[in-house]
Parts: sequence; C-alpha cells; structure tokens
Amino acid sequence: MLYLFIVWIGPKLMKNRRPFDLTWLMIPYNLAMAALNAYIVVRLLTASFRLRYSYICEPCRQRYDPDELQITEAVWWYYFSKLLEFCDTFFFILRKKNEQLTFLHVYHHSTMFSFWWIGIKWVPSGTTFLPAMVNSAIHVMMYTYYGLSVFGPRVSQYLWWKKYLTILQLIQFTCALVLAVNGIRTGCEFPLWMHYVLIVYMISFIVLFGNFYMKAYIAKV
Repeated sequence: MLYLFIVWIGPKLMKNRRPFDLTWLMIPYNLAMAALNAYIVVRLLTASFRLRYSYICEPCRQRYDPDELQITEAVWWYYFSKLLEFCDTFFFILRKKNEQLTFLHVYHHSTMFSFWWIGIKWVPSGTTFLPAMVNSAIHVMMYTYYGLSVFGPRVSQYLWWKKYLTILQLIQFTCALVLAVNGIRTGCEFPLWMHYVLIVYMISFIVLFGNFYMKAYIAKV
C-alpha cells in the first residue's frame, strides 16, 4: 500500500521540480542487482542439483538439511530483491520518466513482492525454487542491460538484445503456466489454491507482457 501511495503522490510532488540526475546511483544499483540475482541463481542451482530436485513437481518438505536451508535462504534473498526492485519505480519518479509508470510496471512490482511474501512464508523450498531461479537468471541479463544503458548512446547502440529479454519473460510465464496446470492434473503435493492463483497470475502476465511486446516491437515494424 505504501508503494502504491508513493506511485500516486510521487509524480505530483515532482510536477514542478526539475528531474534528478541519478546516473551516479543507477549504475552501481543495476550492477549490484545483477550480482545479487546471479548469487541467487548459483545458490538455487547448486543446492537443487545436489538434492536431485524435480523440475516438474517437488513438494515442499520441512527439512533442515544444509542444502534445503540453502534453497530457503536463496528464496528469501529473491523475495528481498523484490523489495529492492521498488527502486526501479522510484528512479522513474525522481527522473520524471512518468511514461514508464505503466499499469504493467506497477502491477508487476507490487504483486510480485506480495506473492513472494506468501511463498517464503509457506513454501520456501520445493518447486518454489524453479521460478525464483529462472526469473533471477533473466534479471541478471535485464539489470546488466539497464546498467550498461545508463552510459548513453555510445554503449546503448550495442544493446540490441532488449526485446529478447521480453521474449524470455514470455517463455518463462508460459512454462510456469504449463507447470501449474500439470500440477493440478497430476496432483502435485503443493497447496492447490497456489496452483490456481499461479495460473491466473501467469495468464495476466502473458497478456500484459504480450501486449507490451506487440506495441514496442511489432507495431513499429
């Protein structure tokens, strides 16, 4: 609620003010976020490999094996990263990039933080590791892109791969949707309501990110 209030009040407070130059802050922020997401990927990948986790269905068990705790710790850092990602929005507001404050952006940031609070509280291991790992891998590339793009036209002309990040995100959402449907079909030992919520949530992302991709890349051709 505080995040949504800031999104509402921020542009009003900045309306008659000059935009801030945050280059000095955005470069280390984006590169630090890329490093944090890389750390999450490595921790989840190594522990899940040693535990021989299934990529189709892995029930969340209350175990205190060091590798299970490593996964839980990494998932917590993933949840915490969603709090840090609110800075993306705050930077838009302070730089008066209000065109970037789209429904997709605000919906994505606000709901991810809320849903992953549920995840880390009730299902901090098991199949939960997979979306956290895949999404963090994409965020490594995304924040690396953002960090490099801050350097301006001299560097941004070589950053041709932005649209492929959106394609990877759409593939990620589709795979998560398929896994949720399969979880219901096979009776995967995971809270049933979470499967249904995930299906609805992934459909909303596919529609919103698909619409963004169409407008940003297809309509311009």
